[in-house]
Amino acid sequence: MALEVMTPGDMPLLEPRHQPVFCRELLSLLPVVPGGVYVDGTVGEGGHADAILKASAPTGLLIGLDRDEEAVARVQKRLEGSYDPKRFFLMRASYTALPAFLHKLGKTTVDGIVLDLGLSSRQLEEADRGFSFQKEGPLDMRFDRTGKLTAWEIVNRWPEKKIADCLRTWGEESWSDKIAGAIIHKRRTNPFETTTELASFLKRAIPQQFQSHRIHAATKTFQALRIAVNEELGELQKFLDLFIPTLKNGGRAAIISFHSLEDRFVKEAFRKAARKGELSLLTKKPMTPTAEEILANPRARSAKLRVAERKGAPHNGVSPKGELH
Repeated sequence: MALEVMTPGDMPLLEPRHQPVFCRELLSLLPVVPGGVYVDGTVGEGGHADAILKASAPTGLLIGLDRDEEAVARVQKRLEGSYDPKRFFLMRASYTALPAFLHKLGKTTVDGIVLDLGLSSRQLEEADRGFSFQKEGPLDMRFDRTGKLTAWEIVNRWPEKKIADCLRTWGEESWSDKIAGAIIHKRRTNPFETTTELASFLKRAIPQQFQSHRIHAATKTFQALRIAVNEELGELQKFLDLFIPTLKNGGRAAIISFHSLEDRFVKEAFRKAARKGELSLLTKKPMTPTAEEILANPRARSAKLRVAERKGAPHNGVSPKGELH
């Protein structure tokens, strides 16, 4: 769920192909080994899934979930060209459906779970998805296109207080009240229709002297709208409440977040489970990308990785690596 930022030093930010963040670290920290069973709960463009299948060959199994039907179809095609179809199972579903999907496959626990909560480059690049304020498209922002709520519905139909609360809570936007009031005033005569229209409006709504030279004035509002449309933090909390029993003793969960709200949810859930003796924290502080990775993939700059292990027998005899911090 990376913030879309604009900085002179790293434009353009759109890569031709999505680059999964922390790929090497995940393979080591889970750790991924032949014969293991792993879950990619946000399969996206398939970068982590591909790496997991490669590292767990020849008998490792991958279970992939994603709410984006188009992403699942693309990853299915991508993996079919390289791996035995019996080694992976993909499904269009939220990662909160993991227990039910495991039951369907006749399994109860897995060796490792990965969640990458960021948007893929393709989702940002495809203007008709409505995620990017840099590309003109409809105010959509749905991961699952069968969902009813869109960003258009929020900005054109929600009451002022509800919009302000959304921007303040999910976007941490300090100008939430002013923006909400301006939205209501504008839409009375001219409803919002496109992403670029909304982005230009937001740039005018916030006083110039209070705008960051690095982060576009629309960034926090677009984040808040996307979270609200997809109920992202509600989904994340549901997952954090249910994932531990799906891990084997010694199994590990690795969650990559891209903003403070997500990281706070993960940190608090991991710490609560650790106090109850259910998890061991392998990252007391979140891991952050190396300078090399940020240079190769500018969107990785805000990523944070937290890893926890279900308490029990050591996982495949592998202990936490020294590079954890």
